[in-house]
Amino acid sequence: MSKSTKYIFVTGGVTSSLGKGIISASLAKLLQARGYAVTIQKLDPYINIDPGTLNPYEHGECYVTDDGAETDLDLGHYERFLNVPTSQANNITTGRIYKNVIEKERRGDYLGKTVQVIPHITDEIKDRIQELASNGQYDIVITEIGGTVGDIESLPYVEAVRQMMWEFEDDCIVIHLTLIPYLSAAGELKTKPTQHSVKALLELGVQPDILCCRTEHPLDMALRKKIARFTNVSINAVIEAKDASTIYDVPLLMQAEELDIVVLDKLGLSKKQVPDLTHWKDFLDKLKNPKHHIDVALVGKYVELKDSYKSISEALIHAGVANNTKVNVHWIQSETITPNNSAKILGDMDGILVAPGFGSRGIAGKIEAVRYARTSNTPFFGICLGMQCAVIEFARNVLGHTDAHTMEINPETAHPVISMMEEQKTLKNLGGTMRLGAYDCHLKPSSNIANAYHADKISERHRHRFELNNDYLEALEAAGMVATGKNPETGLVEVVEVQSHPWFVGVQFHPEYKSTVDNPHPLFTAFIFAALKNK
Repeated sequence: MSKSTKYIFVTGGVTSSLGKGIISASLAKLLQARGYAVTIQKLDPYINIDPGTLNPYEHGECYVTDDGAETDLDLGHYERFLNVPTSQANNITTGRIYKNVIEKERRGDYLGKTVQVIPHITDEIKDRIQELASNGQYDIVITEIGGTVGDIESLPYVEAVRQMMWEFEDDCIVIHLTLIPYLSAAGELKTKPTQHSVKALLELGVQPDILCCRTEHPLDMALRKKIARFTNVSINAVIEAKDASTIYDVPLLMQAEELDIVVLDKLGLSKKQVPDLTHWKDFLDKLKNPKHHIDVALVGKYVELKDSYKSISEALIHAGVANNTKVNVHWIQSETITPNNSAKILGDMDGILVAPGFGSRGIAGKIEAVRYARTSNTPFFGICLGMQCAVIEFARNVLGHTDAHTMEINPETAHPVISMMEEQKTLKNLGGTMRLGAYDCHLKPSSNIANAYHADKISERHRHRFELNNDYLEALEAAGMVATGKNPETGLVEVVEVQSHPWFVGVQFHPEYKSTVDNPHPLFTAFIFAALKNK
């Protein structure tokens, strides 16, 4: 552990989904605005190596970093708030911890000792926490521990925190996020769940330094004193985390509660400077007071769980703000779209986005949504499978290959316009074997995509196994679907556009992963601008 690095641990109690990721990102934003170099890490208690093989209904979106790590969606929040890329080291799972320890045991690294949870698993966790600080790049590392205190799965993580608090007592603090429920029948806020939650943490040997209390109603001083008394926490460290209308309000709410000041005091760090959040406040002002409104269809197969497309929905918010526009997202289940009803479902939309995904369910509806967007001149944006659906639709309805398909769905198709990369064909494992992470792409001058980026070379993140089959490229281009972006090394097509259409762009990569509050993604911004013009 670098002596100059300070550690903040964020745990959760009472219930899951309280927003540890947003609190962590908001605190990091405030500390960053004070001049500190901050990073955030998520420790996930599940035994999967990463969320890459998890169904989005189980875990929401799988986020991808530049270095190709498939990670928890909270890393997306970290990047959107801090405008700093994360990496493989920012997301650790129980699966990865145990895999590392077992590999060391097989190599004989433990010299014949019995391998146990303490010290071997907890040492591995501590090593992963401290790895982020090893190069001296960060002043503060915030570590969010997934799950809820009391879960069997998170016990080794809490024990690792206890050990670090003992080993480096002046350099570590714990923030415990908890819930103060409101009982409408009694007409009052109840502190008992929080008392029990802190008691559970104390039984594991960890005393929280700060409590962030999620609540629907304001905490008065009497309640704060009561919570402080029962939890051994100072009154100024009982922080009200009131429900907000948007996640982007939370840094300002935490600033008003002086969370950053309390944290710096407890870590013995200087306040440095008053945070300048002018740009953040401007963003919020435009978000809440838009000049225009548009309707955009987000066509996907997981729309019942909006977290499945978290980065896309946030990128649409950022792009809306960049255009002074409120983007009303219409979440449309692709299975419901047919040639008979597509005009009815999509007719009032100013733009149509066909989302990524895997598998055959709902793909016919996605292809029909593409057909409607192309033939009605509605601005269209296809991402990953959405781009592949655009190629399939064009091959069927313009080239006349009525059975054209992707080999993912129909390996026997006579016209495999989307096929698997050669190096993917021999793979047996699904986990971590796709084309993952950042790859370069060269753009065709004066295309819609080059105009959006104001560049001829870009780098974007990928997560896919199938590609546009270059055997069909000549025929597609002759008919008007042009490859306007290619990988310079492999010649793989990254971007397609229909030239006769006002704005029809399909991309094989995932631009949504790189959109932040400070840098709204240029491609989303251009799509919203096209939709606004179409209105």
